[in-house]
Amino acid sequence: MILLANYEGRSGVEYAAKLLARGENGLRAIVEGIKIVESNLDIHTVGMSSWPNILGQLQLDAAVMDGNTRRTGAVGALRNYKHPVEVAYRVMTDIDHEILVGDGAERFAHEIGAVTAVNETNSSLTAWRKHLENVLTAEQKQLFPNIRLLDIKSQAVDPEKLFDTTVYLSIDHEARISTATSTSGWAWKYPGRLGDSPIIGAGSYADSRYGACACTHTGEMSIRAGTARSVVLYLKMGLSVSDAVYESARDLADLKTGYLDEVTIHAVDKDGNYKVIGLNSSETIRYVVWTPSMSAPQVCEAEIINL
Repeated sequence: MILLANYEGRSGVEYAAKLLARGENGLRAIVEGIKIVESNLDIHTVGMSSWPNILGQLQLDAAVMDGNTRRTGAVGALRNYKHPVEVAYRVMTDIDHEILVGDGAERFAHEIGAVTAVNETNSSLTAWRKHLENVLTAEQKQLFPNIRLLDIKSQAVDPEKLFDTTVYLSIDHEARISTATSTSGWAWKYPGRLGDSPIIGAGSYADSRYGACACTHTGEMSIRAGTARSVVLYLKMGLSVSDAVYESARDLADLKTGYLDEVTIHAVDKDGNYKVIGLNSSETIRYVVWTPSMSAPQVCEAEIINL
């Protein structure tokens, strides 16, 4: 068994590890762990009190994947529900679709009785208003929100620098490999923007025959390179988990146009070997790992590679 998560998801790791150690289904264990992160008001890139889009609306994305069945569930641009990762899980279990977005995702969440919440907080809205004060002209301030948002799209930059997400990967007692992700995406993003988190194959992928991968930071790159699926396919071809991650990093580095920035790749193989790398990162990247041999989850530093 193993649990691998990025540092942003640290607050839920201990509980998810406890569930895994108890013999719970691995996907349910990591969903429960991520729900703790979604409720953590000190984390501003996942769940409640995250940085909203440019209109001040908090739109959340999440996804899950069961590596045994390769069924998935995902939601995008979801508003007013506390646990998008739970809604994503119910997409997988309750409907014959793989992804729901916007109004449809919210209708589905209502029909399954998902927990509602006003996710925008005084803290997140104060940060948003400060951002508008700094980037809008006097005329734009007077007309807002009835302005051309394309004129300020270059200002969609996260105040914490890293475009982070919460990602969990697990192997349970039955050798089931699972992934789950949750994020609010970029701060001040264009309304309706989806990153890689709800896009299976880009932000996450799990196949119990080979392994799993999940990505954080700049989803625009992972979408274009199909990074998570690529790592698992490289594992299928017989590469080690380290070599699979390096090869996928080279695929990302080959992108020359569009929005190019840092990506972190987290991966495990079916034998529980794992690798985390930060591509072209200017800062230290940490992650959390747990195995049954550990007395507690351990915080580690990712390898930084520059390509």
